Amino acid sequence: MANVTFSSPRMKKDLTVYAVAGDTKTLLAVAKANNVPLQSECENGECGSCQVQVSVLSGKTPIGVALTEKEKLVLKLAGKITAQQIADAETKDLPPPWRLACQMVVRDEDILVKF
Repeated sequence: MANVTFSSPRMKKDLTVYAVAGDTKTLLAVAKANNVPLQSECENGECGSCQVQVSVLSGKTPIGVALTEKEKLVLKLAGKITAQQIADAETKDLPPPWRLACQMVVRDEDILVKF
């Protein structure tokens, strides 16, 4: 199980929910299932409307990430991640600070999601 804490000025207070790691649900699906007002339009990684800032809360080394090609392109064009952060994600398993909620699969780690 993973604790996912959503934080946004659009919410009265932060909301922490439990997500089952490995069930291949995206962060956006977890948000929708828990009525979190996370903006999304296309839901397939092309528009970038669901950009979120993600931090690992567990104090452990972050679990390896797999950025989709759509994420790399959209977040780089939006100026949210750099080419170096993409390379670090691919070679060192270091997660970038921004992700697309519709593309990110929840892992077995506690995270803070700001939007």
